[in-house]
Amino acid sequence: MFIVAELSANHNKDLNLAKESLHAIKECGADAVKLQTYTPDSLTLNCKSDIFKIKSNTIWDNKYLYDLYEEAYMPLEWNIELFELAKKIDLLCFSSAFDKEGVDLLEKLNNPIYKIASFEITDIPLIKYIAKKQKPIILSSGIAIKDEMQDAINAIRQEGNNDITVLKCTSEYPAPINVLNLSEMITFERKYGVKYGISDHSIGVNAAIISTTLKASMIEKHFILDKKYGGVDCKFSMDKVEFKQLVQAIKETKDAIGNLEYYIDSSKINETNNSPKGREFARSLFVSKDIKKGEKLNMHNIKSIRPNNGLPPKYLNDIIGKVATKNLKFGEPLRWDSLK
Repeated sequence: MFIVAELSANHNKDLNLAKESLHAIKECGADAVKLQTYTPDSLTLNCKSDIFKIKSNTIWDNKYLYDLYEEAYMPLEWNIELFELAKKIDLLCFSSAFDKEGVDLLEKLNNPIYKIASFEITDIPLIKYIAKKQKPIILSSGIAIKDEMQDAINAIRQEGNNDITVLKCTSEYPAPINVLNLSEMITFERKYGVKYGISDHSIGVNAAIISTTLKASMIEKHFILDKKYGGVDCKFSMDKVEFKQLVQAIKETKDAIGNLEYYIDSSKINETNNSPKGREFARSLFVSKDIKKGEKLNMHNIKSIRPNNGLPPKYLNDIIGKVATKNLKFGEPLRWDSLK
């Protein structure tokens, strides 16, 4: 399981806050931090026409796109310092790119993975430009409709890049849990032959836990150091206490799921020391009455009881009538080398 903390706009234009956030993300046990590498001009025009005003029943309604991105974006020069810090504290750092200039900057920083937001899913030239870098690519499903996801995946593979993960993403902020349709993740694997996971905008840990049970390979969740700082993404972000709980819940869920090979090969129990807990209290065959050498075993001097130190009870009928090769004492576990 690859657990990613999305810093998004929760740096609040404060570099020290961003750096503190990386340290906290590391302490929470996340595998990686994800940045967003863009400027307002990467995404839209500084135009006050009504067409550029948000009016989609979101937490950002009545803001112009350019103004929102101006408030949210991270200064490009911060990428250098944050990548360096992440390397220093052994935290994987990667980013979403939104234009070729952003990709070029990230390549200079040896960005190891590229995330493509769902709002860029139709930008096939940008997707192909990223795919040519031959780095793993993460796609958010979000607003993708009809064949747009297939078109994006085809574009990536046409560049010889096959390391693709598709994240189930509901582009509502926050996203109600009853609209997430997490089962669609499994469809991604079947339909596109890709790895899958979730970019989770819901509140709480439930969606992440459910995704873990559905064998998601990646969980991405927005991170904020402390909600008292506020910000454009605060309402659907987890603070450091919640994120640490999230990581623990995912790990416990994964441990509880285990694997399909539940039963242990009996021939390997001793050598692996990996028998199920409590197995020592299973039944086995014991001497229930003193048996002299040469005496036959019968239902009166052999008994199936706890603990699990003797022969398995399934051999009871096979050993009845056999002869003891030595004196056997009451309470002694039965062994093959004591019989003939």
